[in-house]
Order: sequence, then C-alpha cells, then structure tokens
Amino acid sequence: MKFQPDRSEAQTISGYGPGWITVDGEKISQSVILGSKGTREPWECARFEDLTAGHFAQLALLEAELVIFGSGKRNRFPPPAWQAPLMARRMGLETMDTAAACRTYNILASEGRNVVVALVLEGE
Repeated sequence: MKFQPDRSEAQTISGYGPGWITVDGEKISQSVILGSKGTREPWECARFEDLTAGHFAQLALLEAELVIFGSGKRNRFPPPAWQAPLMARRMGLETMDTAAACRTYNILASEGRNVVVALVLEGE
C-alpha cells in the first residue's frame, strides 16, 4: 500500500508491505525503530518470537512520549514485565499489528507528537 501523507516535518512511512516499509524513499526490509524527531535505527529481531525484555529496555532509552509497537502480521502483546522500563519513564506503549502501527505513527507524527514506532518486519 502506498501513502500520500500531508506535508509533515516528521519522518514518515510512505509505504509498506509484507516484510518491508518505505521511509523517505528508502526501502527498509529489517525490523526498525523510527522516531518523529529523526530516530532511525535497526531493531535486532526478525520475528516476534525473537523479542526479549532488552528490546523494550532499548525503547525506554529514547526520548518519546509514546511508543507504538508493531508486532508483525498480527497483534501480539509483549509480557507485562517487559514494559516496566517504559512505565518507569512514564512512556506510553500501544501495541498493534505492523500495518496499523505504520498508519498510527504517521498520523501522530504529522500532528507534531514526539512518537517512536518499533516495527517487527516479518516476510511472507
């Protein structure tokens, strides 16, 4: 699916499909963390089952008011204990499938919110 977002100063996702997203004309085919303030870094997990508490501790180190977690092809929730570092920093976490996370991130980023999206990009 291709997006045509309104003009935004934030980094936005312009397209997505099974196992990939496009950001600023660059196709990304591995799990990634993106932020509305310019953060773009790999997230070392090829599938939901690869995630650990350390992945969520990494998210807590980012300066954001909200983290959107795209859990892959379907909506899956991390164990509550993994969310403790985020809660300690008073950061919200919303979990949804990766496609919904892409759309939600774009909306919030275009509103000027300080938001981060962590996407598990699973292939077909």
